[in-house]
Amino acid sequence: MSEEIVITTGKRKTATARAYTKSGTGKFRINDYPVELYPVALLREKLMEPIALIGERSGSIDVDISVSGGGLTGQVDAARTAMAKGIVKFLKDNTVEEIYRQYDRTIMVNDIRRKLPKKPMGRGARAKRQKSYR
Repeated sequence: MSEEIVITTGKRKTATARAYTKSGTGKFRINDYPVELYPVALLREKLMEPIALIGERSGSIDVDISVSGGGLTGQVDAARTAMAKGIVKFLKDNTVEEIYRQYDRTIMVNDIRRKLPKKPMGRGARAKRQKSYR
């Protein structure tokens, strides 16, 4: 008997996350590190949202996430999306998806926003060198 594993992805800016969801005992890991011990407290809370929203049903599944690229916040957003998609696909429950969408749409949908390219005569996309007439 082969164990069912659901593979889902999430993206945010240049960060890409791949989540492997399977039945288990409620272990959630990001890059082989427990989610509960994630170093940044604010990002840890954001990463725990999909788990907290499904309540006690989270005790019956394991999620292993591998994230690469981007910064810490982008990686957490990508991991959160991949985790939520994997949970919904694994549980095959539309009510869980509806709970996620009502709470925050970006849990289930990748954020398409990207950084604007730098323009000439400026330090970034919008900032320009001041012009002096005297």
